[in-house]
Amino acid sequence: MAGPTRGFLGRSRRERDPRLPPGQYDVGADWPVLTAEPTPRIAPETWSITVDGRVENPVSWTWDDVHRLPGSEYRGDIHCVTTWSKFDTQFAGVSVDTLLEAARPTADAHFVMATAKTGYTTNLPLEDVTGGKAWIVWEFDGEPLPIEHGGPVRLLVPHLYFWKSAKWVTRLTLLQRDQQGFWEQNGYHDRGDPWREQRYQGD
Repeated sequence: MAGPTRGFLGRSRRERDPRLPPGQYDVGADWPVLTAEPTPRIAPETWSITVDGRVENPVSWTWDDVHRLPGSEYRGDIHCVTTWSKFDTQFAGVSVDTLLEAARPTADAHFVMATAKTGYTTNLPLEDVTGGKAWIVWEFDGEPLPIEHGGPVRLLVPHLYFWKSAKWVTRLTLLQRDQQGFWEQNGYHDRGDPWREQRYQGD
């Protein structure tokens, strides 16, 4: 008896893109807008960012100040806990390393609390925002960062789920001990690694 023909076998399943973490899908050209609070209207000339807490030199930068710092870019993928991923994004701003170099974290600084203009907070291990892994960004694809996506300035921590990349960021506070931010207090994972599916507490 002859073996099955290709027609009976059907089409082979499309190979999954290796850039997709478990449980994620490619959102393509879309960029869903998700936020936990009303969208603020922030004029760039009124915005500033402060690095304080466990640092030797608490320091703030205005919009003009931060643009005088050495620029830095991120080109790569981002991943949201709501299961979408967006490939080949391009952001521009300044590396968090540059801000921390000026503030000089103390030896007992191990965590960071990022705070937004709205009061939104999210916590991160210091090692997740150092070593070229995090940015303060104000451009996306060569254009000003849209307000609905955190403009004029947001935190970008692309190797973690995107709720860690706080929109409308205005403060980075270095801490000795971890403290939960907004979503972490409401059941989300303290770290949020997409490749380990750290979506919720206990994952």
